[in-house]
Amino acid sequence: MSFLVCMGVLGVLLMLLALTSSFLRWMPVTTSAVCLAFGFSIGPMGLDIVDLDFKASHEWLERLTEVAVLFSLFGTGIKLRLPLKGKAWHSAYWLAGPVMLATIAGVSVAAHYIFGIDWTISLLLGAMLSPTDPVLAGMVQVNSAQDQDRLRFGLSGEAGLNDGTAFPFVIFALLYLTSGGGMANWVQDWLIKDLIWAVPAGLLIGYGMGRGVGHLMIFLRIKNADSTTSPNDFLALALIALAYVVAQSVGAFGFLSVFAAGFGLRQAEVRVTRSELPSEHVAQPVLGHMTASLEKGTVAESDDLSDSQLAAGVMMGDMLAFGSLVERAMEVLLITLLGAALATYWDWRAIGLGLALFCVIRPVSVWLLISRRLLNRKQKALVGWFGIRGIGSLYYLCFALSHGLADDVGDVVIGMTLSVVALSILLHGISIQPLLERYERSASANPET
Repeated sequence: MSFLVCMGVLGVLLMLLALTSSFLRWMPVTTSAVCLAFGFSIGPMGLDIVDLDFKASHEWLERLTEVAVLFSLFGTGIKLRLPLKGKAWHSAYWLAGPVMLATIAGVSVAAHYIFGIDWTISLLLGAMLSPTDPVLAGMVQVNSAQDQDRLRFGLSGEAGLNDGTAFPFVIFALLYLTSGGGMANWVQDWLIKDLIWAVPAGLLIGYGMGRGVGHLMIFLRIKNADSTTSPNDFLALALIALAYVVAQSVGAFGFLSVFAAGFGLRQAEVRVTRSELPSEHVAQPVLGHMTASLEKGTVAESDDLSDSQLAAGVMMGDMLAFGSLVERAMEVLLITLLGAALATYWDWRAIGLGLALFCVIRPVSVWLLISRRLLNRKQKALVGWFGIRGIGSLYYLCFALSHGLADDVGDVVIGMTLSVVALSILLHGISIQPLLERYERSASANPET
């Protein structure tokens, strides 16, 4: 595909999304579903403009999906303002831990006993499909740092944590597969390096960097009266890159580090401003159009705010806006490519596996493992359904392909993973909006829930 054709296709897609956004928001259809359908229409069974070979393209696809997940994890971390001891975090811990492990086991058992897939491949599928997605799950996550709804907060925390906590089990499955099912020679090394060390180290490194950078930048901007002109998008890029690089260089998981960096940055804002409301919400009435000159950029007296609130508010608002823009752009690109690849890699067995995952494995795991002290019956039912699979699973697929899977194994995992993700986009995309609207009406009528 030539550069000119590529630009034309991209322009048509973005124009389509822009023109349809005003009425799509009132329909049970997500942007991801539109991108998936558009991608399919330009694939081999449509206009045949794009014919994506996943095996040949896995290296650059791995980098694209990695970047998309990193920006989404950072943005998710920034939105979570409650302290770690808060009760809302407990459901996130259970979802990203025991529920995820139950999902890996359930998918593995279903793939093996229902579809006759070898245990080694079934375990890899279970690990790749276990994490919920921080990129595509935006509608069911917290709307802002002010949102403390237990349903949304639990799903946001889960999506932020389990893209990292699933990593050791993807590595375990790959080692198990390449060793032919034997575990004697490598399981102890995996346990120490990839589980006991890599998970907590990633969280601690990212949290420390995020909190330290947050305190430093707010202090410098107050000291130098530089609250509204500094390039906060550069700061976001730098923190994402450095948190990831430092963690990876010491054998920790970069995904967890980047999520924790966003959360640590938010906790620095909480500590410095000591405000019940997020600083970007407090500063919003004072700040006008952020691209205007400094003289035209204020619509009220900045003296109404403390220096720390103004500095932190501009910084957090800019970072959230920039991260959201990059995340949406990557989502459009990657889901379109997924749609284009479906004609080549669609596997009908994924319908059975996907329905088992969405309708049985995930809901039953949530229902049995999450206490009613954390989520009520209605919230547990919705959390059980809102287990959206997406870009994170695509990243793990590309990661697995880069570790030399045999052709027959690669065909199975590509087909099943892409098809289950596409099925999730369609089923969850259709159901999210009406279910959330019903839940929010119920929550408004019963604020204590």
